Amino acid sequence: MAEYPTMRVALKLNGHQLQFEVEPRTLLVELIRENAGLTGTHVGCDTSYCGACTVVVDGRSAKSCTVLALQADGAEVTTVEGLETPDGLHVLQQSFAENHALQCGFCTPGFLMSALALLSVNADPDEAAIRKAFSGNTCRCTGYLPIIAAVKAAAVKLKETVQ
Repeated sequence: MAEYPTMRVALKLNGHQLQFEVEPRTLLVELIRENAGLTGTHVGCDTSYCGACTVVVDGRSAKSCTVLALQADGAEVTTVEGLETPDGLHVLQQSFAENHALQCGFCTPGFLMSALALLSVNADPDEAAIRKAFSGNTCRCTGYLPIIAAVKAAAVKLKETVQ
């Protein structure tokens, strides 16, 4: 099998400026999981359907299984591991737990990252906005209603911390 040349990718990952040598065909999800060792971003379907691999790239949610690592060169990437605060869990993570918005947990990182991107542009989303933000995420356990409730609750808590 032919070897591919490697190329350097520099990005800010969860607040840390990092560089990696990757083959041009390397997907962002592979860089995150294999090169950076952050396994919270899941590979669920290999077709970009499920959204378990969702991360935030420059403030927007992105399915990392559809993005080449080279496309993230110079970008700021946040994974579920980047949500943790010095005080512990992020408000979204707390809200998911309090609202029973997870069961098996496999899809949860993708939903959390989609919610983070949504709340960064819409501090008070209604159900329609939340459903639209989650249109690329699939959960087979919760039925979505607890996830929507968790995002609404997190939005309220985040507004309270700003005031």
